[in-house]
Amino acid sequence: MNNFTNKGNVIRGRFTANNAAALSVNKVLRNTYLLLSMTLLFSAACAFYAIISNAQPLGIIVFLVGMFGLSMLTRSLRNSVWGIPAIFAFTGFMGYMLGPILNMYLVSFTNGSSLVFTALGMTGIIFVGLSLYALTTRKNFSYLGGFLFAAFLVSFLAGIGAILFHMPLLSLVVSGAFALLSSAAILYQTSLIIHGGERNYIMATISLYVSLFNLFLSLLRLLSVFAGSRD
Repeated sequence: MNNFTNKGNVIRGRFTANNAAALSVNKVLRNTYLLLSMTLLFSAACAFYAIISNAQPLGIIVFLVGMFGLSMLTRSLRNSVWGIPAIFAFTGFMGYMLGPILNMYLVSFTNGSSLVFTALGMTGIIFVGLSLYALTTRKNFSYLGGFLFAAFLVSFLAGIGAILFHMPLLSLVVSGAFALLSSAAILYQTSLIIHGGERNYIMATISLYVSLFNLFLSLLRLLSVFAGSRD
């Protein structure tokens, strides 16, 4: 009798633990997607303001310092109430820096607005598709972590080199690489949340935001080369 009782307690304990884990995952997912939606809207508003105010590019150094500085600030405050203002500061800065880039496409190409909205639509479709795939199949993509870190680092350095040495072909290759890597990063981050590897929704949000930002810019760059129309 005691054996049956002990087994029953073990089963109930496992069920309770699994139920608590599932609730925790659902809470992180809900908070992540809510915060991601809000930061994307705020970032879009900052980009729109930069466009209508005809903001000028602040330079690659300012962009890199602001991006990495605010990203590190957000990560350091991830467990604090100040993590929310920090992530809005980061995404607002990224949106504002995006404005002059979008202005350049709108001015340089006769179909600039079409290119921007097409890239935006493709980004949304890819994000939703990959997220649904990870959520429904529940496959574990955590093995991609090391590869993604190394590949992003190499691609980032190659992109800097393409800008400094004016190498358009290398820049195009880097854009293609970033589009693929950003898509893989969406799968990786979503998988981390599902399998309990990421319990902080601020960290999850900033990771997904950066992936979407890179994916959008990469697609826009590729579309401008293959479908852009100039006067």
